[in-house]
Amino acid sequence: MKNILIASTSSLHGSSYLEYILDELAVFFKEANEILFIPYARPGGISYDDYTKVASGAFSKINKTVRGLHAYDDPKEAVKNAKAIFVGGGNTFVLTNQLYKNDLIGAIKQRVENGTPYLGTSAGSNICGLTIRTTNDMPIVYPPSFKALAFVPFNINPHYLDPDVNSKHMGETRETRIREFHYFNTQPVVGLREGSWLHVNNSSIILKGNLSARIFEYNKVPYEVVPNTELSGLK
Repeated sequence: MKNILIASTSSLHGSSYLEYILDELAVFFKEANEILFIPYARPGGISYDDYTKVASGAFSKINKTVRGLHAYDDPKEAVKNAKAIFVGGGNTFVLTNQLYKNDLIGAIKQRVENGTPYLGTSAGSNICGLTIRTTNDMPIVYPPSFKALAFVPFNINPHYLDPDVNSKHMGETRETRIREFHYFNTQPVVGLREGSWLHVNNSSIILKGNLSARIFEYNKVPYEVVPNTELSGLK
């Protein structure tokens, strides 16, 4: 039975790391004393050790310990024995490349599909979709595949931003980029705004948080869904 939180971001403006979702995480990880942290996305090039310290500081507030996957001699065995998994944000291409390099895609899928709780933020959420082709990140490395963990039957666009009518920026909006994606791909895309997350409980996928999400389906007009909407019907 899958038990997954797919969060748009790790931090909201003006708040500390994971602060906005800590109460939810205390309940979500109630059966796990230690969380396996996968720091591969390395935001800003931060070291694995320093990134793990950031995650550890947040989880200490709810009395959980964190150990980075890089600290294990056998990453695959560490995943197989994990009581809970957290994949942090950063660059999705870097994250995906390292997961493939260490042959962890299958191990994570098997563990999570057997009930191990999984939290993803940003890049760690991107990899929960069918592919990583709707990430906002620069492709600074080239992973062997864009296929991801496929915990949900659609793609995800974390940090989704609405067009700013007062901006003089002439580049593409997020909506424009996702429409371009649908010229070549047919799977739905869920635009998750900051502070929103999806709770996957077995076959159920429910939008959580205070904001609506933007849904993009192939050959359809984009539309909004409100919190507590069931999204498992998206195919």
